[in-house]
Amino acid sequence: KQITMTTKALRATPLLKQAIYPFYVANKPVLDKTHLAPVIDKYTNEVAAQVCVADKTVIDKAIGECVKASSAMRSLPHYERKNILLDIASKIKQRADEIAKAITVEVGKPINDSNVEVARAVDCITAAAEESVRIHGEYMPLDISQRNAGYQGIIKRYPIGPVSMISPFNFPVNLVAHKIAPAIAAGCPFVLKPSDRTPVSALLLGEILATTALPQGAFSILPADNKDAPIFSLDDRFKIVSFTGSPTVGWHIKNNAGRKKVVLELGGNAGCIVDNIDDKALSAAAQRVLFGAYYSSGQSCISVQRIYVHDQVYDKFKKMLVDGAQQLNQKRGDPMDTSVFLGPMIAEVEAKRVETWVNESVQSGGKILVGGKRDGSFFDVTLMEGVPKNAPVYCKEVFGPVALIERFTDFKAAVDEVNNSDFGLQAGVFTSDFNKAFYAFDAIEAGGVVINDIPSARVDTQPYGGIKASGIGREGLKYAIEEFTEPKIMLIKNGGVL
Repeated sequence: KQITMTTKALRATPLLKQAIYPFYVANKPVLDKTHLAPVIDKYTNEVAAQVCVADKTVIDKAIGECVKASSAMRSLPHYERKNILLDIASKIKQRADEIAKAITVEVGKPINDSNVEVARAVDCITAAAEESVRIHGEYMPLDISQRNAGYQGIIKRYPIGPVSMISPFNFPVNLVAHKIAPAIAAGCPFVLKPSDRTPVSALLLGEILATTALPQGAFSILPADNKDAPIFSLDDRFKIVSFTGSPTVGWHIKNNAGRKKVVLELGGNAGCIVDNIDDKALSAAAQRVLFGAYYSSGQSCISVQRIYVHDQVYDKFKKMLVDGAQQLNQKRGDPMDTSVFLGPMIAEVEAKRVETWVNESVQSGGKILVGGKRDGSFFDVTLMEGVPKNAPVYCKEVFGPVALIERFTDFKAAVDEVNNSDFGLQAGVFTSDFNKAFYAFDAIEAGGVVINDIPSARVDTQPYGGIKASGIGREGLKYAIEEFTEPKIMLIKNGGVL
């Protein structure tokens, strides 16, 4: 990597404020230096800081404290939950610059994208605060027959109890926010294991949580070794596991979770249909597809991977993508530089994996239109066509800056191709035809269908999750609160009868 004068200026002072970050047990920082793990700056490959790593004894203690806090969290008034969440959102906003820099150091994500992630986390937690005071119940008439005469019911939702959370590296603040915020809103204590590649962002949130009015023991945030990670899904004191990450790990967690409820968000290889639309709409679609395929070096579970373009606009749209991708490859560099679009991938081993998949696709008949080269942990913005459908770069989740383009003539056939996947998280459809939009909504096998935008679009209040190999359950504040609560009914016989 070129350490330019710009890079030296951007890194003249340490980007992370602490040399060693403590973990959090029962709301309190613990600076246990017994086992320290390095946090690598993904651009310079230098150690930027260290974090304290929790062992089995610490994890066991944290879970015990979480269980003890269940009663206090359960009885926490809804207005207090709201105030706590608003306090968290306000303090994140005050430290936005520090947190964004931590994301960029840990992930290699361009600082512009990191700033957006922090802003989204503020929105997410603010919306959770609003939802915390409108966890509604239900009235149900139950006199459905003469046998049930006089019966009625009232249904309320109650906190499910201690929550285990396991978060990924790619959005180390907002995807943590999507777990902790609905848990607090629902009245659930939790233990969070952040990604070992990006622990500092979560620990910064821990600093903020520790300054709030959360009951003692309400949260613990524990970087941990992979050998100890199974505790977070196996321990029966947890009532639910919320996991975001790879399908392999996610389904293994489900298979071994026992009686615990499990929520899994496991990614996909998102399809995007571009119909026969006018030039203005086509140009706008090209810009969105370029962003959706390549932002954060393609390391998003809803990154645009498979692009299906109507035959009548295929050549024109392909040229737009080729020209745009070539320009994006000129914006590669230090992710702390605001002019940079393409930063490094999370690790060189992942860039090598993408390189292997691309080369295998070429050997199988695929054609590289743009990019295809690796430089250390950087991988070019890459566009391909003619890739066989059994190639890993087509049928698996690339999780890198690679997209594939192919043409279609029949809209229904294009929808079938989107569905020709093990995954089903989100899909995008650009069309001016109202009936095609509704057909796509009904027929596409995914948790979300985005009309006239990319599958990478996510509004933080929407129900978010997939079907097939993409997971089970839903995130998205109101919907995550439902996952973190259980309905209980009070049956009333002859209520109000005098």
